[in-house]
Amino acid sequence: MKIVAICGAGIGSSGILKVNAERVLARLGLEADVTAAHLSSLSGDAADAQVILTSAEFVDAIGPTNADVIVIENYFDTAELARKLEEALG
Repeated sequence: MKIVAICGAGIGSSGILKVNAERVLARLGLEADVTAAHLSSLSGDAADAQVILTSAEFVDAIGPTNADVIVIENYFDTAELARKLEEALG
């Protein structure tokens, strides 16, 4: 499974989200390739993603996708991330 964490610059917040998603997935016993990406790289990095993690401000810019788009309110809240990933991957 491929998960892409998206932010405006593709460095800071998506990197934090990537690391926290990897930690949560490991705790849940799930395996996935998690990538941090810039919003403008959606056609490349996220083209084959099953899940896109992002903040509410970038949802409209993602455009049409077959991926489940999961809005994360607090990138540091691993409980929120775990809950939402479990719901999506369920």
